[in-house]
Amino acid sequence: MADDNTQHTDYSGETAEGFHGLVGHELVQWEKDLAVIELEVQPKHLNRSGVLHGGVLSTMLDAVCGFAGCYVEDPAEQRGAITLSLTVSFTGQVSSGRIRAVGRRRAGGRRIYAATGEVFSESGDLIALSEGTFRLRSGGTPSDGEGGGAPDGTR
Repeated sequence: MADDNTQHTDYSGETAEGFHGLVGHELVQWEKDLAVIELEVQPKHLNRSGVLHGGVLSTMLDAVCGFAGCYVEDPAEQRGAITLSLTVSFTGQVSSGRIRAVGRRRAGGRRIYAATGEVFSESGDLIALSEGTFRLRSGGTPSDGEGGGAPDGTR
């Protein structure tokens, strides 16, 4: 993992900036209909009870589901997505270790898609899950006329 600054390099070669860089998760796998991000839990990620803050889990699930629906083969044709709805259920707790979020595009059309996400502890326990609806951004460079920008909507 990169040091504790606001920019972290992810799997796609892009740099996570702003809020996502601040959180510090890393994109470790990205392919059609699938994305995986990981985070080394640090004290800054904990709530006042000493466990991982639910907002960190929600952020990871939102990001991984966004990535899952935005993959394109050519990095020059990056697409982005906007979250229309996201439901998160918290099923466990962690205070340390490396957590892994897995997002999958489940269904959709040309612009709107549904995705699910799960976050697992280092030992493989399910600690959160989500279901969301996303819209691909318009005005991008892909040859299909959809997209534009990073999956978290930052471009």
